[in-house]
Amino acid sequence: MTIVEFPDPESADEDGLVAVGGDLAPESIVLAYKSGIFPWPIHERLLAWFAPPERGVLFLDEFHISRRLGEQLKKHSFDVAVDRDFVGVISHCAEVKNRGDQDGTWITSGMIEAYTQLFEMGIAHSFESYRDGELVGGLYGVQIGSYFAAESSFYRHTNASKIAMVTLVDYLRSKNIAWFDCQVITPFSASFGARPVPRKEFMKMLKRAV
Repeated sequence: MTIVEFPDPESADEDGLVAVGGDLAPESIVLAYKSGIFPWPIHERLLAWFAPPERGVLFLDEFHISRRLGEQLKKHSFDVAVDRDFVGVISHCAEVKNRGDQDGTWITSGMIEAYTQLFEMGIAHSFESYRDGELVGGLYGVQIGSYFAAESSFYRHTNASKIAMVTLVDYLRSKNIAWFDCQVITPFSASFGARPVPRKEFMKMLKRAV
């Protein structure tokens, strides 16, 4: 059954857990994002929903890249695309093992199916890096109005996921979007300038964006 209402994000516990259960119907996922909440399955059979006390946000006017990445961009070492192979991107993201102390992946088969539906509805998008015609890096996320949530990334060649991030930023700038949600701060997002924003402030930003 489609979820019709989520708890107040301020009711989340210290880890940001706000609810357990429900479904991954497209309408449920969209409502979650609009409510400042995102799905993060603990395993295939346990669906959890989170609203962390601090949200990772990257403001585009604070976005920066390293000198080495800038040099690689000038060399056009990769071909890039948007929405060419969403299923390939999310499937590769599900295979990533280098996630610090996290055990396994939250990108379950149910998540892949649900976000593929969102892609077919024009709500989810993928940003891709190719070399010699092969998909070697990418990331995907969800766009609702002027709100974008970056979900996950992968790479099979050095800097391929970073090139995909630059493609995402170019896309957002073309849509006059000023910031995007990284959900939690990781070394990857922090390297581009992402920083934590208190949940109350994030909720105000989200309300304006959606």
